[in-house]
Amino acid sequence: MPKTTNIFARVEPGVKEQAETVLEQLGIPMSNAIGLFLRQIVIQRGIPFEMKLPQRQPLSLAALTKEEINAEIEKGFASLNEGRIISSKQVREEMQRRYNT
Repeated sequence: MPKTTNIFARVEPGVKEQAETVLEQLGIPMSNAIGLFLRQIVIQRGIPFEMKLPQRQPLSLAALTKEEINAEIEKGFASLNEGRIISSKQVREEMQRRYNT
């Protein structure tokens, strides 16, 4: 049996519990899953999954302050005054392209 070493990591309790539930269904102990992850890092010479920033999300009025809402409205008026106008069909197509809806 190969020698082993200990790894100590801090993880959010909810994430740990959810991972344990999935791993239990797969029949894989947590230590084996961590070992698999580390082996994949070595094999792939990097993180074994794509890491990227989330796609830009559309503005949500609920997430904006009154000042931010007013600033967005002002941007819209400025665009109108500059003649930067597109049809609702173009907006819909762009939204579908960006957010896969």
